[in-house]
Formats: sequence, C-alpha cells, structure tokens
Amino acid sequence: MKDASHPFFRPLWRRIAVVAVCAAWTVVELTVGDPMWAIMTGAIGAYAAWVFLIAYKPAPDGTQAPPEPGPPTP
Repeated sequence: MKDASHPFFRPLWRRIAVVAVCAAWTVVELTVGDPMWAIMTGAIGAYAAWVFLIAYKPAPDGTQAPPEPGPPTP
C-alpha cells in the first residue's frame, strides 16, 4: 500500500476487494481464537478502508510511465 494511487487500484472493485479480504481474514482469526492476529489484520483492514475508500484520490489521467532505461537516444 505504498502507492495507493497506482493505476492498479483505479477500479473501485479492486479497492473494495482488498478491504473485504482483510475483513474476512480478521473474522477467520477471531473464529480460530487468535486475537493478536485478529487485531493486526483488523488494523490493516481499517487502514486499507481509509486509504482506498475514504481518502482515495486517483492519479491524474495524464500521467505517463517513466521512460525505459537504456542507452540515450541521439
């Protein structure tokens, strides 16, 4: 989640899927009785919800990929 504005996260369904997987894993950890991991995955899910659903700002459409490394062109 270092770059939340990465083009991969532009579709809403992907951002919701990340949050849903974290929430589901929290429920799994609570079900098996491991509260430490449940707290950790719950915190990650809460952070993901904040970053991807509440405070998400997509990158501008005019962004270009950095040029490929290689020999300089004359």
